[in-house]
This record gives sequence, C-alpha cells and structure tokens, in this order.
Amino acid sequence: MTLRRVRALLVRQRTGSVNSARGLLGEFGIVAAQGISRVATLRREMEAAKGGVLPREALTALDLLFEHLDDLTKKLDAVDRDILARREASEASQRLATAPGVGPLTAAALIAAVWDASQFASVGHFAASGRRRASGVTPGLAPRISASGCREHIGRIGKGGDRYLRTLPIHGARAMAGASFRRGVKPRPWLQAPIGRRPVNVASVAVAHKTARALWAKIRREEACRPPAIFMAAA
Repeated sequence: MTLRRVRALLVRQRTGSVNSARGLLGEFGIVAAQGISRVATLRREMEAAKGGVLPREALTALDLLFEHLDDLTKKLDAVDRDILARREASEASQRLATAPGVGPLTAAALIAAVWDASQFASVGHFAASGRRRASGVTPGLAPRISASGCREHIGRIGKGGDRYLRTLPIHGARAMAGASFRRGVKPRPWLQAPIGRRPVNVASVAVAHKTARALWAKIRREEACRPPAIFMAAA
C-alpha cells in the first residue's frame, strides 16, 4: 500500500506540473490538446518558439519544469514496474485482474489492502464500510440512503474508506462506460441498463460498487472471474 500511495502522490505532482506548463505556455499562445500523451507535442511547440514569442527567461524556467516532469515520469515508471512485478507474483491478484474493468493496479491494490475478506460479515459490509479495519481498508462505494416511511432517497457516496481504493474501480468502470459509445465497439449487455437509466458518471459509480462486491466474493472464495453473468445480476 505504501507503493500505491507513493504512486498516487507522483501522479498528482505530475498532473500539477503539466497543468502549470500548459498555463504558462498558454500565456504566450502555445497550446496543445489535453492529455498526458500530448505533453511531448506541447514541448515541441515550446522548442519551436525559441527566439520568437517565448522570451529567454521564460524558456529557462519552463525547461526546468519539463526536466522535473521527466524525473517524475521516470519515478512513476519505476514504481509501476515494481507494482506489476508484485502482481505477477501473486496468484490472487491475477485472479482479480480477469474481471471486467479491473486492471493490474486495481487487483494488486485490493489484495494488498484487503487480504482477509472474512473480516466482513457479508459483501454488503465490505462495499458499504467506510471504516479502516485492523487487517485492511475498504473502498466505501455505497451511496448514502435517506428513508422515511415508504419513501427512500439514494444520495451520494460518502468520503469514508480509502480514497485510492475507491478511485481505481470507478476509473475502470468509467473506461468501460466510455468505450460503449465508440464506433465499432459492441457494448457489454450488463452495462447497457445502468447507462440507459442514469448519467454516465452515476452509472460508472454504480458499476464500480457492484464490481467491488464481486471482487470481495472472489477474494473470499479464492476463485477466478466467471463469464459476465456474475456482473449481469450486479448491474
């Protein structure tokens, strides 16, 4: 978990540095498309502006910023290699990674954080719990429910639990939801229903909640991912 927290910190620092570079270069009319993959394009645009709209003093400062970005990227790559190596050595992580929307980082993080699934009385306790436990932490993905008589209102998810564990399943679910709108991509049947009923982000959180419940069952039963029927009922 220490590796994963360090990785999350490095990602935040890299994102902040990229945003700073975009903002500073934007003041001189040098822009590029969004996304971490477009940073190289932004850098080339900066290099092409030498001796033109970009003053020497600004260029010197921005060179330092891009050198800092290169250093952060190298550190991130080293941490990713270490995490993936540990994932390859863990049979439990490999089983979880077979689930839809769950990659190596999510699988390894869940195994590292919740190595004893029997501490929770049921799958609902795991997904809903926002408390840190002696033998692990939980994602806290369940929404808050306000009920009075026969009326029930499902609200937002709370901020309890582990933020890192909550973020990873949501990103995975959002990636699957976004892929459903691409041309030539056959949408997953178990994902069509929640997207049709709710906005994409709301549906993504709901799918992440159900995915976390399914992953708890895999940890508890020590089994691999079965065909998507397990997720059909969840969706």
